[in-house]
Amino acid sequence: MVEVNVESIAGGPGDAAHSSWLELSASALRHNVEVFRAVEGRSGPSRALGVVLKGNAYGHGLAQVLPLVHEGVDILYFIAPQDALKVREHERAHGLPPKQVVVLGAVGPHEAVVLAREGVDVVVADRGWEDAVPVLRAARLERPLRVHVHIDTGLGREGFTLAQLPHETRFLLDARDVLEVVGGLSHFANTEDVTEQGYALAQVDAFETGLGLLAEQLGGGTTGLQRHIAASAASLVLPRARYEALRVGISLYGLWPSAETRLSARLVLGEVPVLKPVLSWRCRSQVVKWLPANSYVGYGCTYRTSEPTRIAVLPVGYYDGYPRLASGKAHVLVNGRRCPVLGRVMMNHLIIDVTRATADERPVTATLLGRDGEESVSADALAGWAQTIHYELVTRLGAHLRREVVE
Repeated sequence: MVEVNVESIAGGPGDAAHSSWLELSASALRHNVEVFRAVEGRSGPSRALGVVLKGNAYGHGLAQVLPLVHEGVDILYFIAPQDALKVREHERAHGLPPKQVVVLGAVGPHEAVVLAREGVDVVVADRGWEDAVPVLRAARLERPLRVHVHIDTGLGREGFTLAQLPHETRFLLDARDVLEVVGGLSHFANTEDVTEQGYALAQVDAFETGLGLLAEQLGGGTTGLQRHIAASAASLVLPRARYEALRVGISLYGLWPSAETRLSARLVLGEVPVLKPVLSWRCRSQVVKWLPANSYVGYGCTYRTSEPTRIAVLPVGYYDGYPRLASGKAHVLVNGRRCPVLGRVMMNHLIIDVTRATADERPVTATLLGRDGEESVSADALAGWAQTIHYELVTRLGAHLRREVVE
């Protein structure tokens, strides 16, 4: 038998030689943390700076972002309990002291046992947690599970309404041996899309009323509770909502929640803080070639060249998270020049016009998101072409894509 020496290749499609990749700026991430450190310390008592790493760190990559932010922040927030446990794995692997970690999402009874043993906080948002009490007791925990009670102040999602609080949280009194109430939280419904914060301030009032009801029921004041309601927008523009902890999400990654938030920040803070986008998305060409005039490009024959055109085929498409709705509207950057996307965005390919960006058919590198020379393509711009929001755009970037940390 003849032995065949087959060289190994990487394990996923995002590691292929012809694929796109994401670059994450460590310096931009540190800068954004410092922006919110400055906001956190502007007035009143010191507050804990918490950052939200849900959704694979808003699509940026939890494995890459966690080591970059762990030292510089106080609290790490997640949706999935499995992601929260990765913090403890990281800390043990590197001999780091444990940070406060909070799971904001749903947790099953047996997951609650694991989280209690790992010292991870959870959120109690409904009476379903009564089912976890006997499971926690049977586990004979060394310490109670730390919980934050979610108060629904007007989002209409998770949490106890003010009407529910007096009776539906009663089980917490009887479960003090396994459930230790350490915090209270809520979530704003409409801080980003407006410059007038009347509804948000009404939510703050409701939050404080709910905290009072909770404290009365538990037989103590709210001074010992860690209160948190402010995500990125409210952290910037609603000083009253900062309480003991901030929950910074989208803006950790250098993205403004909205244009309205940016405008309000100028009014509230007296300046517009500089947020630096952390993520860039790049792709090397698969093919560069000339097409004659009157050539159709891509599926559906939706684009036809009006003149001889040098095109580049990029091995990236909607499978990777590049939005199909951006077809015929978007552009990318090559050698600092804007290059329009021609025809339809395909599952695994984009075709771009590089006629004025390169002088020959050698391979090129395109920037799909980020800066190239004096030009840039922002997540806001690409989301606008795709008729969506930048939150969706970045969180839908393929988990298979290679993510590289750069300075």
